[in-house]
Amino acid sequence: MKKRAMLSRAAAGGVTLALGLTLAACGGSSSGGNGSGTFHVLVYGDATNKVEKQIVDTFNKTSKVKAVLDTIPGADYQQKLQTIINTKQAPDVFFNWGGGSIQPFVKAGLLQPLDGMIAKDPALKSDFLPSVFNGAVIDGKPYGVPMRGTQPVLLFNNAQVLKDAGLTPPKTWDDLLSDVKVLKDKGKTPIALGGGDQWPTLMWFEYLYDRIAGPDLFQKAMSGDKSAWDSPDSRKALSMLKQLVDAGAFGKNFDSVKYTDGGSVALVATGKAGFELMGSWYYSQQQQDHPDFAKSGLGYSTFPTVDGGKGDPQDIAGNTNNYYSVMKKAKNQDAIAQFLKLMYSDEFVKAQMAIGNLPTTTNTEQFLSTSASPAYSQFQYNLVKSAPSFQLSWDQAYPPSAITPIHQAVQEFFDGQLDADGFIKAMQALPTS
Repeated sequence: MKKRAMLSRAAAGGVTLALGLTLAACGGSSSGGNGSGTFHVLVYGDATNKVEKQIVDTFNKTSKVKAVLDTIPGADYQQKLQTIINTKQAPDVFFNWGGGSIQPFVKAGLLQPLDGMIAKDPALKSDFLPSVFNGAVIDGKPYGVPMRGTQPVLLFNNAQVLKDAGLTPPKTWDDLLSDVKVLKDKGKTPIALGGGDQWPTLMWFEYLYDRIAGPDLFQKAMSGDKSAWDSPDSRKALSMLKQLVDAGAFGKNFDSVKYTDGGSVALVATGKAGFELMGSWYYSQQQQDHPDFAKSGLGYSTFPTVDGGKGDPQDIAGNTNNYYSVMKKAKNQDAIAQFLKLMYSDEFVKAQMAIGNLPTTTNTEQFLSTSASPAYSQFQYNLVKSAPSFQLSWDQAYPPSAITPIHQAVQEFFDGQLDADGFIKAMQALPTS
């Protein structure tokens, strides 16, 4: 995710394929809601495409209007989408991350609000978990339908390392600080951190801010209220983060470690580190890199609570899902609406579960036993289902132009190059649209 933070994360959860892009065909949809013709569906090119191909094939078996699946290799997706979105090569339906990733398109009037489609088929909204569906609601209007799997951030651990140290996963922030001291005294890196990628560091800010201030602080900041960053709750979060860094929680060389090259993953798997805060794709990453550890040694828990914090302990942060959005100028809107219905079908859920994704439909629960790790899938599902707030990663909630400044600010604060005042000024300078 150097072009955008989510890109590396998506690639981390699966092998990015060198899939070609058939852009020349895009934008050529025929007119007529129920007649013949085609519409183009553009997706991020990776291993999940086999499910998207399956769903397109299912749709095309009964529809006179045919869906055409186009792909862009993952590392190039965001940049190329930005390039074509307002040209004749634009797709009719396209993959995105909701939030800030589509906000500029909404502002430019390029996207079709989906409330009309939902009025005709309420299940396009009601058959998805509310906390996830709302990830693509902009200015009160829905602009996306969930189309892959949810990715909450969890606190993973090496169960044997904790057992040898007489520890259990921390329930409170004070527990975490205590665990850090014990692990450090035993010669372990308490918490693995891929600081070289920058975006893993951001996860600590997202969760601690929510635990202390609740979701309102970030929502105010996103609405343009820059004073939110200079609030007492914001300064308290920064003080607690500094305390964690100064306690040696992440060791001394975290900026030379990366998640994307497997460095931080290996620290936990080999017992050199006790914990790592990471998105739920971490499980499949460990299965790929360290299968024996993933099977018998990997533990996971929720982020610790903060005494006196305003945030609900059940709040979560991460990537709510990926979404399909519809271009306003797309023809065959009725056919597109029928295609989107498949995103809550049993076939869709089963296919996603088979490749390790956790869909966010209300019928997902009945298929959890078919997952490669039913207990892990159930744990995630329960978290997302009961979460009062699912905070979208800051580098996805903000527009693309804010990504680099956010990453630099969190890295420099952890490095000690920015104090609290410097971090606050950096966040206040971010564009919100």
